[in-house]
Amino acid sequence: MPQSPNPAPSSAARRKFWIRKIATFLVASALVGWFYGWSSPRAFPKNKTFGFGFGMLHGALMPLALPSLLLGENVQIFAADNSGRLYKIGYICGVNACGLGFFGPLFWRPRRSVARQKSHDRQM
Repeated sequence: MPQSPNPAPSSAARRKFWIRKIATFLVASALVGWFYGWSSPRAFPKNKTFGFGFGMLHGALMPLALPSLLLGENVQIFAADNSGRLYKIGYICGVNACGLGFFGPLFWRPRRSVARQKSHDRQM
């Protein structure tokens, strides 16, 4: 009698999968933390009042500060010496642009052709 292939992955394969996922996560976190450490002094120059453009930059960099904050470093994510409302609007736009760039591709689906959409609608 022929043996049927076992559809369930072995425990070694699952362990390898999770080790690879964890290693990828740690490497990505280290790279993000390094990039934020490199860019932070350039994004927060001393003795400057920050406006809309820097607000967008700071907002876009804010999510990248998470690995550094989790490791106990006190990194800057918001400029206290800002121009007020315009800086805050820029900050919000930067956070949203970063979120769109990061999460947007996860929700992107290619458009169906009109003919395929009509035939799909008729079937339902």
